[in-house]
Amino acid sequence: MKVTNIHKRIIHQPKESISKILDTLSSNNDLLWPKEKWPPMIFRNGLAAGATGGHRPIRYSVNKYVPGSSIEFNFLKPDGFNGIHKFEVKEIENGKTELKHTISMNVSGKGIFAWYVAIKWLHDALLEDCLDKAENNFLTEKISSDWNLWVRFLRRVLRKKK
Repeated sequence: MKVTNIHKRIIHQPKESISKILDTLSSNNDLLWPKEKWPPMIFRNGLAAGATGGHRPIRYSVNKYVPGSSIEFNFLKPDGFNGIHKFEVKEIENGKTELKHTISMNVSGKGIFAWYVAIKWLHDALLEDCLDKAENNFLTEKISSDWNLWVRFLRRVLRKKK
């Protein structure tokens, strides 16, 4: 089953500013990934083509990394996830930049169930938090996306499993 999932945000900043944020992904000074609320994204050997890592049960390798422009990952886990996800930075006009995350994958077997029951919901909340964090680097009044009831329930259940 084909899955395409896109999250994007227009941030009123030049591309260079958003590019710098993208390049901090999985670093000690990560300005993009909301590790304050979600499991951190970690890669052995840092963010570079060929690196493997992920966040908790979601594992992937870095297919391509164009500093300041894009990062593409290939899913390794969970089983049944076959495809990629990527971050892209694109200048819309001077002082206006789009930060976009895309999943393009085929799900099969247990992956179909996992995606539609839990991972999709958690992923959507995580990505909105990610985009909030990127934008909050430039705001005095910080924004925060609300989690729906299902996301709050899933997080509570998963926390008890630890």
